[in-house]
Amino acid sequence: MPAFEFLQAYWSHSEIATNAVILLNLLGALVLGLLVGYERSYHGRAAGMRTYGLVCMASAALTVIGGYPGHWFGGHVSQYLVNSDPTRVIQGIVTGIGFLGAGVIMREGFNISGLTTAASIWASSVIGVMVGVGFYMGAMGLAALCACSMIFLTRVEAWLPSRHAIAITMRFKAGYKPQEPALRALALQRGYEIAGGSLMIGSEGGMQEWRFVAIALSKRSGAPMAVLSAELAEFEGIHSFQLTHARN
Repeated sequence: MPAFEFLQAYWSHSEIATNAVILLNLLGALVLGLLVGYERSYHGRAAGMRTYGLVCMASAALTVIGGYPGHWFGGHVSQYLVNSDPTRVIQGIVTGIGFLGAGVIMREGFNISGLTTAASIWASSVIGVMVGVGFYMGAMGLAALCACSMIFLTRVEAWLPSRHAIAITMRFKAGYKPQEPALRALALQRGYEIAGGSLMIGSEGGMQEWRFVAIALSKRSGAPMAVLSAELAEFEGIHSFQLTHARN
């Protein structure tokens, strides 16, 4: 087979049609992933729209290309798959990249970072797989969608209604016994609610330490951190405190 005809097979009408179907699947998966991710982002969780969108779209890409083995490698399947099984190679790649992505996820207290980076690394491996099997147009579409998701979705998330979260650590003076109902009432007065299951209580040297995540009731509610800091500094029962933005 002449070299030109060999390369032309990767851009034949059937290959382009298959890639178009793949792109439609990717768009649908991205939209659905974003919908699920928005719910998490709205409640101040670490894995938001970008993370869910990337993972859902990349997963759909791996699944959909498995349905068109006859179009792999430009349709020259019989020649190249006699003594090999690309699906096992793909499985090994995805598993290995998963461990690599886990290495960039960091947790410090209630704050988790690196989830979107890990998802983008995994999505990049899927782009490489698609290039490897010859779905060039689908790979370019996936790369463009991933890049647009990471560039523009931050602005979309900032525009959509959401609830920001603050991680609060309070160490009380020796002998002072804080009450949870009173603490929750104080949070509500300032436009926050304590996230369910986030409260942790410890004690050392007779001093209690409370850690929890306070989530704003709406995007425009919730006192700024500077105001909360000033109020906590004046609270007679508090020995020390720490406030940080949280994505839990």
